[in-house]
Amino acid sequence: MAAITIFGKGNMGQAIGDVFKQGGNDVTYLGNGDPVKDLGDIVVLAVPYPAAISIAKTNLAALIGKIVVDITNPLNFDTWDDLVVPSDSSAAEEIQRLLMDSTVVKVFNTTFAATLKSRKVGGQQTTVMAASDSNDAKEALAAALKDSGVAFVDAGALKRARELESFGFLQMTLAAKETIGWTGGFAVEK
Repeated sequence: MAAITIFGKGNMGQAIGDVFKQGGNDVTYLGNGDPVKDLGDIVVLAVPYPAAISIAKTNLAALIGKIVVDITNPLNFDTWDDLVVPSDSSAAEEIQRLLMDSTVVKVFNTTFAATLKSRKVGGQQTTVMAASDSNDAKEALAAALKDSGVAFVDAGALKRARELESFGFLQMTLAAKETIGWTGGFAVEK
């Protein structure tokens, strides 16, 4: 059992918390303005990218030694036409640069809250893909998700977050245009 702290009480934060709870983990939530103390070993940033950056900057000391899960898709929400991070980087890599004494893992950004709740995309099991430079961190997440009802795929090094974010960006723009539903998405068959 892992101790999980989730920054964000919205749809994604709640869906991710439910997945971790089903996996037998202890989950606590922090909202905007809540005091930050006694963070779990795994800390999930289930907030928009600018808020994730702010949380990272504000809580550098509290996040030392933690596995920090970045779920963001750094979409330009003014235009819905590009990402706001440099093309040779990702939100996860930018957060890792800030949190040099933490381990950042990109995960949950290629799923919608509805597919996390249902544990299904179409007729297939929901899959979460994780990118990090730490195999230990990915193994800790895989263990925390073992009995959660979602499949876990190691997507490689943290630089693979670039592709995961592009994939998440595509999925979000397709849903916004109603080409696909917010209750659907892409499935990964193992």
